[in-house]
Amino acid sequence: MSRNPTDPAVPDCTRCAHYHITYDPKFPYGCRALNFKSKRKPQLDVIEASLQPCMTFMPKPRRT
Repeated sequence: MSRNPTDPAVPDCTRCAHYHITYDPKFPYGCRALNFKSKRKPQLDVIEASLQPCMTFMPKPRRT
């Protein structure tokens, strides 16, 4: 059973410190913690591969 990416328990990549935008037009989204690039948000690939939400999620530091 796969987790729904819109479930509030599933971390949002855009709020993760490891998330980044790459310069590769074919794979524009990346995760530094898991060291991969993707055509879609990395959280979707993680859920598809492991059937679990990302375990390396770390919230971005708050700006002051």
